[in-house]
Amino acid sequence: MGKDLNERGIENQTEGKVEEMKGKVRGDVGDALDDRDQHIKGRAEEFKGKAKQELGKAQRKIDGDR
Repeated sequence: MGKDLNERGIENQTEGKVEEMKGKVRGDVGDALDDRDQHIKGRAEEFKGKAKQELGKAQRKIDGDR
């Protein structure tokens, strides 16, 4: 049987946080090196991580509401 929403939510929150932090570091390195491309990619990765965390929160809330 597959994972329930709470388990998937926890995974998405964790993976999202890791992705957010990697993106922040990448964006900061891009700033330090004056590399606009890396800055933009890093900020996009950071945003994607935040979105994944929000998905995880929603999945956990839905699972808790059942």
